[in-house]
Amino acid sequence: MIEKLSDELNLQIRCVSHEIRNHLSICDMYSQIIRKNLEKAGICNPSIDNALDCIQKSIQIIGSNILELKSLNNTASKILDFETIVKEGTELAKAYIADKNIEFSVFIKNNAKIVADENRLLACIVNIIKNGIEAIEVKGKIEILAEVKNNTAIIKIGNNGKPIPKDKQKEIFTRDYTTKNSGCGLGLNICKKYLEEQNAGLELLKSGKNLTQFEITIPVYDK
Repeated sequence: MIEKLSDELNLQIRCVSHEIRNHLSICDMYSQIIRKNLEKAGICNPSIDNALDCIQKSIQIIGSNILELKSLNNTASKILDFETIVKEGTELAKAYIADKNIEFSVFIKNNAKIVADENRLLACIVNIIKNGIEAIEVKGKIEILAEVKNNTAIIKIGNNGKPIPKDKQKEIFTRDYTTKNSGCGLGLNICKKYLEEQNAGLELLKSGKNLTQFEITIPVYDK
């Protein structure tokens, strides 16, 4: 009975994954068509170009997550440029600002090559910044501080929105825990899991009236 249910679940996962991939392909195709048509028309709009870049990168991240359904270990670490990843993750996350008045401050002290799964690392950066945006009701600030220290790349992501209650701060990485009415309680849990699988880390440094700050640590490529 259990084996039959497992087979049915695997089949359902394969079918859903197939349908999602089909629609992702459509999104990717039309974003490329839009880009080509703009080029043919001689239209140069950095804002549209950035939006299309974000769409295609998000498609890659979703595609990577779909592969996760087929494998217990789908980590694909490679050598990446630390500064580029920080900037790219920040730009992707800005899509969640909507009608809020949020100031972004990005300070990158130094740079290095890092070893990480690009799509998973970007997904984690985006998720943490997104949480910060959602913690800000109307107006606020997101701060991203990045530096390389003691052979470790460090990203500190902070916001001045609603703080996490002190009695709940130890629970935020627990699966199914959420403070949002529409949350599923998986975001931070998955981020921590993804990073730990890459010998990286995620911690909550502080959460108070003026600042909630998370820290991502990633191994530096030292060869």
